[in-house]
Amino acid sequence: MGTPAVTSGGQVWLRYGSGPGRWVLLGTVLGSAMASIDATVVGIALPTIGHDFHIGLADLQWVVTAYTLTLAGLLLFAGALGDKYGRKRVFLAGVVWFAVASALCGAAPNAPVLIAARAVQGIGAALLTPGSLAIIEASFHPDDRGKAIGAWSGLSGVGSAIGPFLGGWLIQAGSWRLIFVINLPLAALVVAVGLRHIPESRDPDATGKLDVTGSVLITLGLVGLTYGLIEGPAAGWLRPGPLAALAAGAALLAAFVLWERRAPSPMLPLSLFSSAQFTSANVVTFVVYAALGGALFLLPIQLQEVSGYTALEAGISLLPVTVIMLVLSARSGALAARIGPRLQMTAGPIVIAAGLALFTRVGYSGNYLTEVLPAVLVFGLGLAINVAPLTSTVLGAVPAEHAGMASAVNNDVARAASLIAVAVLPAAAGLSGASYLHPAQFTAGFHRASLIAAGLCVIGSVVAAATIRNPRPAKAAAPAPGPLLHCGVDAPPARVTG
Repeated sequence: MGTPAVTSGGQVWLRYGSGPGRWVLLGTVLGSAMASIDATVVGIALPTIGHDFHIGLADLQWVVTAYTLTLAGLLLFAGALGDKYGRKRVFLAGVVWFAVASALCGAAPNAPVLIAARAVQGIGAALLTPGSLAIIEASFHPDDRGKAIGAWSGLSGVGSAIGPFLGGWLIQAGSWRLIFVINLPLAALVVAVGLRHIPESRDPDATGKLDVTGSVLITLGLVGLTYGLIEGPAAGWLRPGPLAALAAGAALLAAFVLWERRAPSPMLPLSLFSSAQFTSANVVTFVVYAALGGALFLLPIQLQEVSGYTALEAGISLLPVTVIMLVLSARSGALAARIGPRLQMTAGPIVIAAGLALFTRVGYSGNYLTEVLPAVLVFGLGLAINVAPLTSTVLGAVPAEHAGMASAVNNDVARAASLIAVAVLPAAAGLSGASYLHPAQFTAGFHRASLIAAGLCVIGSVVAAATIRNPRPAKAAAPAPGPLLHCGVDAPPARVTG
């Protein structure tokens, strides 16, 4: 068994094979698993929640977007909070916050309370998500850091794969409320492990003031924009409520950009976007992950309300996507390191688009082998082709010292894209109100939404072909960065260098 090592400067590092190292991995993996599993299981539970509370599609959208709103709005701020005040402290605070909010979700007597609790839960997810990986980076010896990150990545992938299956089983065996209640014992275990075994760490360079103003502006801007986009189709786009929300959201997001340009310690350094490669990769991220977020919001409803799947069957229907990603993502990243990312970033969205277009074959029978599985396989292959090169392009476009921030920005772009897509795509496809209760109407809308999402991916392919550039041969021959960290379908992975 390995033992902790001490550097000449007095820094105590953990060894990968040591008992303390295993405890840190256990705590951080379980903590991040809570957020990643929750992101997948709620989609499976939406039809059941809708029937239980007798609510329409707009309220189901809010069940998803309330969580993503606070997570996307506070993610960068929470990372800075951990760097300044202690990653362990913020991580464990996020775990406790997430658990309390999960209890509120599980006990919600109606849709408004559930939506509010989901927004509170998103705050907890924002606090714990950046800290999980940052703790590993700061705790393990540089020689073992790659192994620790690889283990974190693999176990997180297993968690993402188990999530839909576990959620479907809990819903079918008991109640949708159990998908939130199960977080409580998990959180208690994480806190117990964390208090005893996870070391504290800070960024000694994080001495500036926290960008509270920027965090408030972007969060409120996203709230206004999302409210207007969800309520507009039902209330009327020119009604005072949606129109004022859209205008206020746009104004607040514009104010956020202006503030970040002059803030002494900006939450989002806009200088990152001076790199055309970085900007282009994030545009591709936004378009492709908007397509993914919108389509994957509607698919579980289609499978359960139209095709007659149980919650468990719907939960495991996308399992091949995770398997394909786990098997092929590393190989895709290695290929991109040899030939450059442009080809895969161009071809990947096209293959994803083909998979999304194949979802138009999912109808009343919902035969898994002939209607669902072909689409799932093509869809998963496209993700495997695209995601790893996309991440390496984002990180390769900025100096190494900014790689962590670049990864965080890219993850936030993906979450914001999914947020906006869940708000916009149903209306664009003609779905609103109680349409999910009418199989013929919902099927027609789901097929239109799938084609719209496929079109977005084609646009992403065109943008990549026109703007992404392969590195020069000398750079391409350089040693490849660290291992890919897969964060699930809802966001791109991060790559960390040791």
